[in-house]
Amino acid sequence: MHSSIPPNVYVALKLPSDVTKIVQTVPNSNISLGKYGSFPCNQIIGRPFYATFEIADKPDDDGHVLHIVPAAELHTEALLADGEGEGEVEAGTSTPSVPFPQEDNRHIIDNKSTQQLTMEQIEELKQSSTDAGREIISKLLESHSALDQKTQFSRAKYMLRKRKKYLHRFKVEPMDVGVLTEWMLEQKDPGRILESRDETIGLIGAWANVHYGGSGEPDGVAKVNGAVNRAQGRWLIVDDTGGLVVAAMAERAGILYPPEVLSGEGLGNITKQGARPVPSVEEETTPAAEAMPASHTTLTVIHHNLQPNLSMLKYFSHDINEPSETHPLSSHLKTLSWLQLLHPSEDAIYEMEPPDVSEEELASWKPSKRSMHFKKKRRWARVRNTVDETRAGGFDGLIVATLMEPASILKHTVPLLAGSAQVVVYSPYIEPLVQLADLYSTARRTAYITYKREVAEGAAEDKEEDFPVDPTLLLAPTLHTSRVRTWQVLPGRTHPLMTGRGGAEGYVFHAVRVLPAIGKVEARGVQAKKRRTEIS
Repeated sequence: MHSSIPPNVYVALKLPSDVTKIVQTVPNSNISLGKYGSFPCNQIIGRPFYATFEIADKPDDDGHVLHIVPAAELHTEALLADGEGEGEVEAGTSTPSVPFPQEDNRHIIDNKSTQQLTMEQIEELKQSSTDAGREIISKLLESHSALDQKTQFSRAKYMLRKRKKYLHRFKVEPMDVGVLTEWMLEQKDPGRILESRDETIGLIGAWANVHYGGSGEPDGVAKVNGAVNRAQGRWLIVDDTGGLVVAAMAERAGILYPPEVLSGEGLGNITKQGARPVPSVEEETTPAAEAMPASHTTLTVIHHNLQPNLSMLKYFSHDINEPSETHPLSSHLKTLSWLQLLHPSEDAIYEMEPPDVSEEELASWKPSKRSMHFKKKRRWARVRNTVDETRAGGFDGLIVATLMEPASILKHTVPLLAGSAQVVVYSPYIEPLVQLADLYSTARRTAYITYKREVAEGAAEDKEEDFPVDPTLLLAPTLHTSRVRTWQVLPGRTHPLMTGRGGAEGYVFHAVRVLPAIGKVEARGVQAKKRRTEIS
């Protein structure tokens, strides 16, 4: 990922109120943070990530309204707290000089009367203050009549609340899957991503064994010539989370982010709105990091609409409709519909090849018509190649995150997997996965083998509805779950936070693709020698 903030990308702004704001760094634009103020976007472009910025109430002589808060100032309260503990131990002694007082807040009456500043006075301070909220906080502390009665812990909490409310600060973090997942869960629509949490997505990637696939042949795909080579980093995905699962798997495979290069294009002209000029990368001596080749790593997404819903990928600079040639996903992400997978002859794009046109006729066409002809040819070739590759199979794994019935999906996708491929199915609820685990259980597999033998001998009728899926294709079906809970740890009061988010638990089904033995199976080995007995 980028080490400094590039233009035209999405970043996460962490506000003092523990709220995350996702913005795009569009040059020559303004970013508004509500009550915390606004600032020109140019003033953060080229700055390092994870820096804390402070918004001044008025620009300085150079027109800058942002400045980076030093680390010493950020941690002043923590550094002072290290030396303010009551009952400290003197140097060279083993016992405290004074007994540790057992303070509490039971005798403190903390109501509105303890704060002598009125709301009108606070609003006047907001209008006249030029110290980014620090003056307001100091006035509030001075005018609090019961502040000296509070315990040290209570004073720290009061100070923290006021800093979150009045300090005009924010921290810039790069966009990644964890930040996007937390933002969707806490501040947007959790149902849009099937209430999948960061730890659940990590569990999906771990059990699916998603990893960097390595480099190899220039074509980077399995050959569709009757014999499919062993897959090297090819995963089949059914994603109904808007592309969040695809983004997480691409991140694990190393194909989510573009090359770590800040080209500096246009940054020399970003001097408007009081922005400080940012030197381009061409002026620096450090060489740009090269992209790691992964020609065999591909993610194939199956969708049920005319176009796949991968809107989450826009936060990682990838547009599925107009992909950038420099983005890794433009060449490593492939999509096809269920109609193209199951009945390709009924798909118009797959079957209707654009007619060949002679050079003379092409020369007589208008440029727009000629461009449209070549565009249709490229789309037909891309769709046909993707469909043929997918139907040939040989995938390393299958990842499903949907509310559809899992058995109806695995019936058509499991046969496309190579031996020892990992199968992972995510569902917000456990009931669909329990039914799926039963379909691949040992008892079901034994009954299926017996049933097929009776059908072959003519002793039973062929009733496929009794077995929606072939239970001999998957081995060791298991269910997993993982959830991180925040606990408060206090003497006698240790329990999960009561304000923690509820929602679906989220479960993961995992199994391994196996290749059933064909024909009669015989045991082979070295026969044990019989012990000789001496005849007396």
